[in-house]
Amino acid sequence: MSTGAAENLADFLDEKTRLVKAIEAEAQAVIQGRGDQAGYEALMRKKAELLSKIADDAAPLVAALGRGLSDAAAERLGGFSHNAAMSLKVGSVFFMSALLYPDDHKPGEPNNLELFAAEVRGWA
Repeated sequence: MSTGAAENLADFLDEKTRLVKAIEAEAQAVIQGRGDQAGYEALMRKKAELLSKIADDAAPLVAALGRGLSDAAAERLGGFSHNAAMSLKVGSVFFMSALLYPDDHKPGEPNNLELFAAEVRGWA
């Protein structure tokens, strides 16, 4: 594995984190500012759709990691994608909103995608 492979994957994860946070911020503004439940639900679906594709989108970057690390990364990303796909399948907006957050998450703490990006960056 080259150091660049881990950095490239970490950069990809950081970008996905920024997109998720932007969607979540917009969703909060829509629901709190306008009381637009339908708009909030649409944004949560958008978040879940983005996350449902993250494993496939990252596959070339994961493959570049080499054995061992690529398996670990694929498993973690597969979990994110699986949970997001399940939230879409059951249609639960609550499930969609909770994606990436552990039960004991507190505001200001990093979500699971941010934690994984930091872990991957440490592989470099």
